[in-house]
Amino acid sequence: MPLIQATILQGRTVEQKNEFFARVTQVAVETLNVKPEQVRVVINEVAPEHWCIGGLSKAEIDKRAAETS
Repeated sequence: MPLIQATILQGRTVEQKNEFFARVTQVAVETLNVKPEQVRVVINEVAPEHWCIGGLSKAEIDKRAAETS
């Protein structure tokens, strides 16, 4: 029973996450030779304030980008 975890930034729609679940499950079925009902997929959503890139939070990066636009 594969358990696949993905950590993503908050903000995706329910539709996007459902599509992700479906596609990741299909890849697991095809590559691991398992049944879809054996596949578990977990999304861990992280707030932009808790996601750091190069020493700055994603929220701060977005804020600076908006100020220079």
